[in-house]
Amino acid sequence: MSKRSSVKHKIDRRLGENIWGRPKSPLNARAYGPGQHGQRRKGKMSDYGLQLRAKQKLKGYYGSITEKAFKRLYSEAARVKGDTGENLIGLLESRLDAIVYRAKFVATVFAARQFVSHGHILINGKRVNIPSYQVQIGDVIEVRERSKQLAVLIEATQLAERDVPEYVQTDHHKMTATYVRKPSLSDVPYPVQMEPNLVVEFYSR
Repeated sequence: MSKRSSVKHKIDRRLGENIWGRPKSPLNARAYGPGQHGQRRKGKMSDYGLQLRAKQKLKGYYGSITEKAFKRLYSEAARVKGDTGENLIGLLESRLDAIVYRAKFVATVFAARQFVSHGHILINGKRVNIPSYQVQIGDVIEVRERSKQLAVLIEATQLAERDVPEYVQTDHHKMTATYVRKPSLSDVPYPVQMEPNLVVEFYSR
């Protein structure tokens, strides 16, 4: 697993949006970019700039996925039938770390990646420690028995800042979640507007 090159709060400030909707985001106090030039007035962004920003925002939201992994997901989305942007969202939401996050087993997508890689998660009774693992519809994700009393898990399930979406059925008493269906863009509870269509345009250049 590659190391992230920037702290997650810096991603918010660099993009100028609280992309996870968290109350601790520095944008709640300083609504401008980082660095000595962060408060400069920004000019109109080019089409390429808008496309690049949309890609960076989507990559950042899912825990700063590497470019190689993200492009591989895009290629898969473009290969199958249907709208490429919608397919890309479906593949991103099918990642194991994304579902662990959606199920509110942990507080952040970064914590979800770590939680999975540390071996706390079972899929259909078998341990899986690969955050990018593609979960299939009907799969049951469960926190292993010896991990169910972890403080980070109990605290996350009580978070009021976000709800579990309809495409993930969750039982917080048993600490299980079932991936019911692949979502469309409108189903995903993003705190900010995501533009997968611009991501498609970026890679189609």
